[in-house]
Amino acid sequence: MAVIALSTIGTAIKAGVALIGVGKIAVLPFLIAAVTYFHYDQFDPENRNVDRKILDASYDFIIIGAGSAGSVLANRLTEISGWKVLLMEAGGQETDISDVPILSLYLHKSKLDWGYKTEAQDTACQAMIENRCSWTRGKVLGGSSVLNTMLYVRGNRRDFDRWSAHGNYGWSYEEILPYFKKSQDQRNPYLARNKRHHSVGGYLTVQDNPYNTPLGVAFLEAGQEMGYDIRDINGDKQTGFALYQFTMRRASRCSTAKAFLRPIRLRRNLHISMYSHVTKILIDPDTRRAYGVEYIKNGQKQTVLAKKEVIVSGGAINSPQLLMLSGIGPAKHLQDKGIRVIHDSPGVGQNLQDHIASVVTFLIDHPISLVINRLVNLNTAARYAIKEDGPLTSSIGLETVGFIPTKYANKSDDWPDMEFMLTSTTTAADGGTQVKKAHGLTDEFYKAVYEEINYKDTFGIFAMMLRPKSRGEIKLRSKNPLDYPLLYHNYLTHPHDVNVLREGTKAAVAFGQTEALKRFGSRFLTNPPPKCKHLPIYTDEYWECYIRQYTLSIYHYSCTAKMGPPSDPYAVVDPELKVYGVSGLRVIDASIMPFITNGNINAPVIMIGEKGADMIKSYWLQPTTKRRKRDFDVVYNAKLNYVYHNDSSSVT
Repeated sequence: MAVIALSTIGTAIKAGVALIGVGKIAVLPFLIAAVTYFHYDQFDPENRNVDRKILDASYDFIIIGAGSAGSVLANRLTEISGWKVLLMEAGGQETDISDVPILSLYLHKSKLDWGYKTEAQDTACQAMIENRCSWTRGKVLGGSSVLNTMLYVRGNRRDFDRWSAHGNYGWSYEEILPYFKKSQDQRNPYLARNKRHHSVGGYLTVQDNPYNTPLGVAFLEAGQEMGYDIRDINGDKQTGFALYQFTMRRASRCSTAKAFLRPIRLRRNLHISMYSHVTKILIDPDTRRAYGVEYIKNGQKQTVLAKKEVIVSGGAINSPQLLMLSGIGPAKHLQDKGIRVIHDSPGVGQNLQDHIASVVTFLIDHPISLVINRLVNLNTAARYAIKEDGPLTSSIGLETVGFIPTKYANKSDDWPDMEFMLTSTTTAADGGTQVKKAHGLTDEFYKAVYEEINYKDTFGIFAMMLRPKSRGEIKLRSKNPLDYPLLYHNYLTHPHDVNVLREGTKAAVAFGQTEALKRFGSRFLTNPPPKCKHLPIYTDEYWECYIRQYTLSIYHYSCTAKMGPPSDPYAVVDPELKVYGVSGLRVIDASIMPFITNGNINAPVIMIGEKGADMIKSYWLQPTTKRRKRDFDVVYNAKLNYVYHNDSSSVT
């Protein structure tokens, strides 16, 4: 046993060094060895899902993407022992480093990240290299739940009631609340007593962070000073402040792979194919039915068939890209790329929504914040590995959340338009190394704004705008499935978004000047971005310039294959998440949101996976006569009339 443990420790160290580099954190080898030793059961290869080397010729269901929704679907569909399910993932296993909460930014631009960048646009991200925003997406079992900051935020009840009001039956708040609760294992006993909104015993562990700096509570006091209540932001109301809750378990990340896939690794009706890049959905052009997929694994193009359904869960970037590569999308765009049109669906890749934030930094006088050269040492590593607490359990310093309305929101509605992500660290806390790289900041910008405060005690506010009105889009670069798509964020192209983010930034500056934070010597970092030096500070013109510089995506890409009723010509899927114009095909992930939710979106995506699985079960477990009649039905939404010719599948 000792020999096996030592071998496992050695493998873990090599994997971690290969992932983020040994020079970046000197204590890394000790940290990995300690974690591996004290949590050996978690790293036993038998406790992880196994890559299926040789696949069967066909499966009942093929799920494309093992992310936050795909992992849930694989778990729930294989509850039916008679169904055989294939889960396909372009990446591989999580690593020991990805389990450590404080190291999440070290995963950005690593082998676990698709490493997308937007096209250059002048409206935002002007402080980024080539004016291109870095868009992080998980390429790993568990998807972006392996790279995110683990924040558990459900959104606002008004979000889901709005979905329902736009013709999406079954998606009102009261109808989707049970699916949030179905997944949840709430570890805070105070919150767990609220059985209307929380539950225990689910696969997904939700808990408070075991470590907070003194700033965490001070942020709550500052919120009270501004007139807001401290509340459960996943409960009856959202407006107010709270300590964040996290998808964590035993001080480590609880990804959807860890939560939903590892417990069912012995189910014989689930096969998982890793390092499998799906390049095309196979669709019969005559019957318009999806019947399988093409994929690349080990450098070879292969095919696998689906008897019942193909389910696309690749996320808001990969899912629309795959639909378009398969002939489902805006007809003219597909024809321009030389792709045979199966179904003209103009909404594919459109309606892209994301949450962006301005970054507001404050200096303090007390050594209480998270500074990297004080943070990562043998003591903190041992504390993390043995006691399961300490600063390494911090999710990049995120401690407290505040939901507030600006003057552009109705304050009586409890539908705030601004989220304060309050963190006990900032961009300069690591001396301009990994955070700067992860966010893609230019040397010029970093030197002008942050260099003089390298390694100093600070705290930050990400003033995140909710409910944006600007809409981006995703297009194909070519018909080559290995070419990354063209990503147009279109941030701050709508005046409403400029106004809300400007006012939210001003509110963040005022928040840092409350008495609760002044007792730490809080003072706003006034160094202007180079492109805003000509404007008087604190004016609206200055703030409108400021928010276009360090425009931080919170990585909540969504809404690119939106759900809608048949009367909506831009709806890609119906309220049961079936793709219009093609049978046997669904999209189940963040793409289907018609409007982005009011907060961080990982919890809503897990909910979508839970509800999607139930809708599939309901559809296929009906009496056989009804199922067979509906099996090949193709539902269309209101748009063009289709005429199919023998020589093509173009539309007229």
